[in-house]
Amino acid sequence: MARQGIEGILNYLPISEAIGTAGQPSEAQFAAIRAAGYEAVVNLAMPDSSNALPDEGELAAGQGMDYVRIPVLWDAPTMADLARFFAVMDGYRDKKVLVHCAVNMRVSVFVLLYRVLRLGVPLGEARKDMLKIWEPNEVWQSFMEDALAGRWT
Repeated sequence: MARQGIEGILNYLPISEAIGTAGQPSEAQFAAIRAAGYEAVVNLAMPDSSNALPDEGELAAGQGMDYVRIPVLWDAPTMADLARFFAVMDGYRDKKVLVHCAVNMRVSVFVLLYRVLRLGVPLGEARKDMLKIWEPNEVWQSFMEDALAGRWT
């Protein structure tokens, strides 16, 4: 039987005291997210992902958490997506935030970029966390390089 707690969420990875990343949580896991102290959920998955929850915003609100969806196309992430993500995360600097997508791949890149470009975390340190989830494919590697080179503003 799959665990329903925070550790049972697909590819759950706590990054810091304030940021956690994950794949898609189940309905039951939203209570565990809140119990772990998260105050906001940011979802980068597309609404039509195979495991998406149509009422995810209501599930988060029902647990007293803020909810933001920034749908990022898997094959075509944009710098506008990244800028919106940075703005959302900047607004939550005083809250504990869980950022998720379908399997924590796109999130791992977005969070790496946020940590490096906004929080001043060394690239090597942030990269180690991303590599716990995956080695980015060509699309995502190029996106990451463009952002790190300052081509996102």
